[in-house]
Amino acid sequence: MWGLVPLFWPLLEPAGAIEILAHRMVWSLGIVAIALLVIRRWAWAGELLRQPRRLGLVAVAATVITINWGVYIWAVNTGHVVEASLGYFINPLVTIAMGVLLLKERLRPAQWAAVGIGFAAVLVLTIGYGQPPWISLCLAFSFATYGLVKKKVNLGGLESLAAETAIQFLPALAYLLWLAGQGDLVFGTEGAGHAALLAATGVVTAAPLVCFGAAAIRVPLSTLGLLQYLAPVLQFLLGVLYFHEAMPAERWAGFALVWAALSLLTWDALRTSHRARLTLQAAGVDEAAAADADILEIQKPTSSPRP
Repeated sequence: MWGLVPLFWPLLEPAGAIEILAHRMVWSLGIVAIALLVIRRWAWAGELLRQPRRLGLVAVAATVITINWGVYIWAVNTGHVVEASLGYFINPLVTIAMGVLLLKERLRPAQWAAVGIGFAAVLVLTIGYGQPPWISLCLAFSFATYGLVKKKVNLGGLESLAAETAIQFLPALAYLLWLAGQGDLVFGTEGAGHAALLAATGVVTAAPLVCFGAAAIRVPLSTLGLLQYLAPVLQFLLGVLYFHEAMPAERWAGFALVWAALSLLTWDALRTSHRARLTLQAAGVDEAAAADADILEIQKPTSSPRP
């Protein structure tokens, strides 16, 4: 679903990217609220309100993911699907770099090599574009920052999305009302089907997240981590094969370097995971427990809202 979402945003035109973003915020809160009512999980909200620092971090997360969502919608609807997919390819590399710079984490040699190759890829793409790939970098850094903040907040996927969209709701609703007052609101002017599609932005946001949360407790994290690459792969293929975006030689070279970095990162993570499993088994831990320790460090999957 995350990989095919570029097919959805163009259906919402002639609504602009900011109006689509505002609808996504408003309708997502409604969908998540219904889900929480069904599962009767509200205790976390009172606890969060009593922790101002944690609530402030949720506000930061809401701000960063707003930027991410907005840039992604704009990128897709202006013919930059391939560049948007690149953002999610390099996101694991940015996440690792931020871990070193901000959390003082230590990297293994293969991880350093992967980050270096990723930096070289950005240089190649910068030379090819004549400027840095701003869309890719903005998406990668905003999502990496979002993951970092979410790590500090430590809320479940559904609860986190509810808290973030609750913060987004009033500004988004105010913007939609302002558009209506200016006579520029598209919602309702293009027929019931188009209005339903705008309302469906909430489902498009929440449905993949719910599936991800369900998979996270059933699938080994190493498998889940590798599956995360399906989204940018599908987005890339859509950009090239469906939207027919240009892929000059320098862009292929940049993507090839990124894919080489991710391959190295994947190999290193699987090797480390295998060694950890053997160590646990040697220490007398059963295979089930060893499987639970099978953590892939490429991009540790989060229950974060993706594009």
